[in-house]
Amino acid sequence: MRIAIGGFLHESHSFAAHPTTYADFLSPGGLPAMRIGDAMVPGLRTTSAPMAGAIVVAEAAGAELVPTAWAFANPAGPVEDAAFERLSGLICAGLSLALDAGPLDGVYLDLHGAAVIESFPDGEGELLRRVRAIVGADLPLTISLDPHANLTAAMVQLADVAVPFRTYPHVDMKAAGAQAMRLLLERIAGAKPWFRAFRQLDFWIPLGSQCTLVPPMADAMAARATMAEGVAELAWCFGFPYADFADCGPAVACYATTQAQADATADAFVALVAERERDFVQETLPSAEAVAEAMRIGRGTVVLADTQDNPGGGGHGDTTELLSELVRQGAQNALVCLINDAESAAACHAAGVGSAVSLSLGGKSDGMPFLCEAVVERLTDGVFELTGPMGAGNPGNLGPTALIAIDGVRAIVSSRKMQALDKAIVRHVGVEPTDCAILVLKSSVHFRADFGDMAEQTIVAIAPGPVVADPAVLNFRFVRADVRRRPRAAG
Repeated sequence: MRIAIGGFLHESHSFAAHPTTYADFLSPGGLPAMRIGDAMVPGLRTTSAPMAGAIVVAEAAGAELVPTAWAFANPAGPVEDAAFERLSGLICAGLSLALDAGPLDGVYLDLHGAAVIESFPDGEGELLRRVRAIVGADLPLTISLDPHANLTAAMVQLADVAVPFRTYPHVDMKAAGAQAMRLLLERIAGAKPWFRAFRQLDFWIPLGSQCTLVPPMADAMAARATMAEGVAELAWCFGFPYADFADCGPAVACYATTQAQADATADAFVALVAERERDFVQETLPSAEAVAEAMRIGRGTVVLADTQDNPGGGGHGDTTELLSELVRQGAQNALVCLINDAESAAACHAAGVGSAVSLSLGGKSDGMPFLCEAVVERLTDGVFELTGPMGAGNPGNLGPTALIAIDGVRAIVSSRKMQALDKAIVRHVGVEPTDCAILVLKSSVHFRADFGDMAEQTIVAIAPGPVVADPAVLNFRFVRADVRRRPRAAG
């Protein structure tokens, strides 16, 4: 049994300042760099990527894996055409060579589901179209997805089944890849193609309200688990509400043994989510109020989520309003994780530990740096291994990194962006997160997987950045006219 495998993962923010280039897939943070051919399996087997789960299941079944290419880049602006052509070309060339060597029994692809390419708004749909053109319409083919996928009719039509993660924070990435492989093995063993029902919701869900740890999404996921009994898959994708194309938004696909069952299950789940629409409105505080509230609490560790500059949603990770507000209000024992500014990190390394240095810190993406006098407390190469529930075993590489102090406020200054989703980021500069009175994390939800249990209270703070808490304020041009860009509020 020969199974070809490959992967292409990117979450594209149409309004982010920096487009995604081929080079961004070569040195990402938080997941491995690009793997081609024989380097794929050993390079991914021990990571938290969906591909790792698929590999384990396939090998246990005695399958011969035929690796093509796998690539991930941190969320940013749309993927440049040149990058997509090269990456899709690697996957497609690998499939062609695999077929030259002999018949394939199936294909598994590790995808994200929210990739926007300059010339192809539905990036995964286009990649699947190219793959089908090579392997044919009937070869079993399954995919795993991030639940932030903007699921499209093309993805549902071109893959036998799509399996999104069930969690946000994503602590079950390997499990999703494993399930997608199990379903592929079922198809290869003779299971008939599943009937499919595809439904799009008529309102968007803010990122913060997509967290599966708390209601209302926790309730929706519990209902999904019950409704999924008896069907092959009930794929619930929350949507990534920063992609400017017609299919942006939440969607559901149900795969079942009859069309009636697929339709009924999909319709019932959409109705259940629609009934809770008002519960998906997100609670936030402006930056000055958020800092004041964190200082007022005065016990334990208060986490401020800098959601709008979240590198995991397309932010550059370099805005400084929360940092400046902490300094202005005289906060003590506060830490900002992190500021992406290679120039400032280099200046700190040149100055050395213990030195005072004048910095024009951050603000490269919005032209609003923080001018400060800082003391360099620690320097690192930015290389470490993630340890938290999402990324355990994955490599972290922030490039040259510095821990600086500005009065009672410290900041981690890195040379590469990375979402603040793992305590290892803080610990690798010699700081224990629980020792901080206030911890600013550039993240929307993923931080809750590793930092949630230590937070006395979590406040979602609104400071500048492209990952706006209310996407409706962005100048969309291509989304569907009949979709609401925010959930209806109560009243």
